[in-house]
Amino acid sequence: MKMVISEKSPILAGVMGWPVSQSLSPVLHRYWLKQLGLNGDYVPLAVRPQNLEQAIRGLYALGFSGVNVTIPHKETAARIVDRLHPLARRIGAANLIVVDEKGRLEGRNTDAYGCLAWLDHCAPAWRTGTTSALVLGAGGAARAVAIALLDAGISRLYIVNRTKERADVLAQSLDDKRVLAAGWQERSAILKETTLLINSTSLGMAGQAPLDIALSLMQPGSVVYDIVYKPLQTDLLQEAQRRGLVAVDGLGMLIYQAVPSFEAFYGATPVVDDDLHSYLSGILTGEHDKA
Repeated sequence: MKMVISEKSPILAGVMGWPVSQSLSPVLHRYWLKQLGLNGDYVPLAVRPQNLEQAIRGLYALGFSGVNVTIPHKETAARIVDRLHPLARRIGAANLIVVDEKGRLEGRNTDAYGCLAWLDHCAPAWRTGTTSALVLGAGGAARAVAIALLDAGISRLYIVNRTKERADVLAQSLDDKRVLAAGWQERSAILKETTLLINSTSLGMAGQAPLDIALSLMQPGSVVYDIVYKPLQTDLLQEAQRRGLVAVDGLGMLIYQAVPSFEAFYGATPVVDDDLHSYLSGILTGEHDKA
């Protein structure tokens, strides 16, 4: 249950991170607040790691209905809250904290939901046409993606990371016979038997090295999903489009993972449509400034 606030009081929520100025979440939630005519706000909260517990514990006193949590706080937040949703416990991270009417803090994770919701929107046939998938990366995002795919019924899941040991640790922690870890040098060869590739590494992000992988080995109609959204159209997605593959950007995952948060904070269901995606895309590409 979300925190009860009087009708005259604006409902307050936000996002905690360090840094947090780059977050699109305030723009996204304020867009929905205005669209729905709700009395509330969503603010960026720059919180240093050493101050995280103090900041989270102060949410109730400050009148917050909850906050989202972003890098580098998701794993730590999961250990601070009073109770943890089972999915957040499995993922080992909380990107949403809900404050109830007694000040108790519940940690949830909406990343897995956001990943699948956007994938279903962009490539609705993937559930029937995909038996195996390749996830690049072994961090917190990769874990959320992997659990989402396993829960969706994927038959085989390959985890590949630049450091093989981290891929092994993630695969073992998932404790599922469908999961196999492989070395970075095997990434292209694995594409021959998969029809879904999800990149959860920083490769291809602005200021990072490009992602080198042979998309030519993928079957026609395969899906390439890059959860990076800065830049919106990474080199990986551009190559996928040139090869006639289904290219899925990371912006939609950001939007969809915010839907359960907005519902928890404000008690209303926001609309996800092409206008919203275009509006946020324009911000990312510099066509217009943040509101």
